[in-house]
Amino acid sequence: MSSAISSSTPSATGSSTSGSAAANAVITSTGIGSGLNISAIVSALTTAEGSAQQTQITDQQNTLNAQLSAFGTFSSALSTLQATLSTLENPNELAGFSATVADTSIASATTTSQAVAGQYSLAVQNLATAASLSSAAVASAATVIGTGTLQISVGDASTTVTIGSTNDTLAGIAAAINSASNNPGVSASVLSTTAGARLVISGTETGASNAITVAETDGGTGLSSLTYNPTSTTNSLSQTQAALDANFTINGYAATSASNVVSSAISGVTFTLLAPTTAASGSTPAQTTTLTIAPDTTAAQASIGTFVTAVNGVLSSIQSLGGYNASTGAAGPLNGNATLEAFQNQLENILDTVDSNSSGGVSSLADLGITADANTGQFDSNTTTLSNALSADLTGAGNLLGGTNGIATQLNNLLTSYTGPGGLLSTITQGLQSSLSNVSKQQTALNSQLAAYSATLTAQYNAMDTAVAALKETQTYLNAEFNPSANQSSSSQSASSNLSSGTTST
Repeated sequence: MSSAISSSTPSATGSSTSGSAAANAVITSTGIGSGLNISAIVSALTTAEGSAQQTQITDQQNTLNAQLSAFGTFSSALSTLQATLSTLENPNELAGFSATVADTSIASATTTSQAVAGQYSLAVQNLATAASLSSAAVASAATVIGTGTLQISVGDASTTVTIGSTNDTLAGIAAAINSASNNPGVSASVLSTTAGARLVISGTETGASNAITVAETDGGTGLSSLTYNPTSTTNSLSQTQAALDANFTINGYAATSASNVVSSAISGVTFTLLAPTTAASGSTPAQTTTLTIAPDTTAAQASIGTFVTAVNGVLSSIQSLGGYNASTGAAGPLNGNATLEAFQNQLENILDTVDSNSSGGVSSLADLGITADANTGQFDSNTTTLSNALSADLTGAGNLLGGTNGIATQLNNLLTSYTGPGGLLSTITQGLQSSLSNVSKQQTALNSQLAAYSATLTAQYNAMDTAVAALKETQTYLNAEFNPSANQSSSSQSASSNLSSGTTST
């Protein structure tokens, strides 16, 4: 009996095949022999095997990424605050001044940080002008003038222009002057009038030192109609406008300038002369206009307002990132973080600075109308108090905020220690990125471990599946051997069925 079982296994149709071959033929995919979903079983077991480690790794990654993002947000808030400090650090920059000219047709003015308050009378005798020369009229721009060499000089600078048969017309000479190398500061054009065409040579810079000289240097007279010497009384070109310095008076004192833009007359003030003042009827002195330099708190108020907004932005960032919401039970990603707490303490200490050397009315932020709200911790700014304080003691406000021990200077140093290259935030960020890298390595190792575990389970379940398939084939064989009547009955029933349907079995 055992020999018969081991050597052959009947099929359902009664044919006989090798036992091992039948088993191999049955297992064509996992689970067919046993009826089990081996893939799902192995997947579930593998997931369960790595669940604890995977949860730990995922939690670490989420925490580290949240902290990395939070420190990025915090760093951005600090950078925004630091960007508002440059104006506040310099007391002179904060203590701005405005310049106002009573008669805006006479002059305009601007100030720098070196300006001081004051009022000045300004009179303009004449504006600075550039030299302009004109030739005698000829028929047209195409009229031939002659050939030769011209040397054009402005002050100590000069250039040589060679005129040949290809450019000996009025228009050609103008083009040659404009394209000459080492141009000393002139431009040439052709002016067409009812009397004819004229060559106009104009200086590009104002001032008495920029007079124009034109000389023929080839030894001939082909271009003699285009020469001019400021010191000569016999010239071919006519001077239509002399090179002059501007002449004006400030508080009755005479002054000159080669340019109409004057920055050296009054400390910290640049004014542009626009026109001479008109002489009073029957009087020699020109009428004067008033130039007023006054403190301007508008810019200071804007700078301080921007600063307060940025401070509140940092405080809001600290609160949202490091705080805890008791009503929702949600904690910020940096809740309890020592770095945030240390920075907040340092920030508040600096903002509480009192200028003990102040001799005016401004010695603290409170004197500028800037106070912390006891409930929110945010800073409020009273614009009326700020405006009044700046008007009354702009210098004191500048000293409180700027200078060596000013609030803005202290804050800038603090922020640089956090946000600068090699600063604390950079070190923290590098540490978090390093930790993420280590967690990534742990994930890779766990994936490899679970892949090996899954492969082992799959092999074991496939072996079981093969064994079950073989047992099922054996069961079928044994049923056929020990219960032949059941097979015969089955055959009779099949024949009867065929007869009843009109089919004869062969």
